[in-house]
Amino acid sequence: MAIIKVDLREKSYEIVIKSGILKNAGSEIAEVCLGRTAVVVTEAGIYELYGRRLMDSLSSAGFQGFAAMIPGGEDCKTFETVIDLYNRLLGFEIDRSSVLITLGGGVTGDLGGFAAATYLRGIDFINIPTTLLAQVDASIGGKVGVNLPEGKNLIGAFHQPRKVIIDPDLTATIPYPELASGLAEIIKHGIIADQEMFHFIRSQTDALRGFERDALEKVIVRSCEIKADIVSSDEKESGLRAVLNYGHTVGHGIEAATDYSRYTHGEAVSIGMVTAALISETVGLAAQGTTEEIAETLLCFSLPVVMDANVDLDKVIAAMRYDKKSVSRKLRFILPERIGKVITTDSVTEADVRQAIEKQIRLFRRN
Repeated sequence: MAIIKVDLREKSYEIVIKSGILKNAGSEIAEVCLGRTAVVVTEAGIYELYGRRLMDSLSSAGFQGFAAMIPGGEDCKTFETVIDLYNRLLGFEIDRSSVLITLGGGVTGDLGGFAAATYLRGIDFINIPTTLLAQVDASIGGKVGVNLPEGKNLIGAFHQPRKVIIDPDLTATIPYPELASGLAEIIKHGIIADQEMFHFIRSQTDALRGFERDALEKVIVRSCEIKADIVSSDEKESGLRAVLNYGHTVGHGIEAATDYSRYTHGEAVSIGMVTAALISETVGLAAQGTTEEIAETLLCFSLPVVMDANVDLDKVIAAMRYDKKSVSRKLRFILPERIGKVITTDSVTEADVRQAIEKQIRLFRRN
């Protein structure tokens, strides 16, 4: 079992990673939560797969457990869904000693965590991510929120979980495109902080595509270590933590411009990472060939490296203006200097982005 600490003083917590740990989740939660009433926020399909195992574990640890189902998909991250969830929490008589447990992917974690942050001015919550993407990204760091039509996660809070429980075995039930979406974030961690892990990923393409446990666990643990270190140094994204947004400025623009229906989050970030690398090469920051190395690695996992022809570039640019990472109306970009090191800059213009995307189309789009 790997235990990784997110060091945030009085808000510190552990990420516990172990195959098969879901059946012992109740005892893990009992270690950090005083109350013995728990509500599990999840989707119906996820509950069918894992809910009974979790509820039995909670019961064995002395919890009275309730389940609150939410619809799936990015378009459910709305105030309407949260208000419906509040009403069910009231119906279950959830109070400030209770704990809210999110069981699912990033959408469930974001929305359930936002409800926990705001219900009764904040109650404890536990993240149990069931997708690779959520395990290495959304479940760690306490960023919770809902969407507005203009952009993703524009309304939210920082509300740290009491514990993150990761069972790598849960990834065995997800379809390959969702696995690849998580691998995009893992590749991102290698680009921003760990050249050695990046090259390990390149050397283990077949193993990772095949869900082989040893290779998958290794990259999950290392990705969680990287994110935990960054979050511990910068909880609220005032400095260093911004590097975690590599690929996200354009990625979020693509998601918003396509109504969150064309690409998974990881696929959109994959395209955005290539755009940012091209910008970095164009301004002379990254060496020529950096973009190609990144794109080749993403393509190994069948991840897209360029937008489809029917994606409106003007809509992508317009959506980027609402990006919450913007500062004084300037776009904030994370650009790679080399594999394993990036910088943060607000000197990238919309014209730079447009030029890079047009070059990206010429280089990578196949007619």
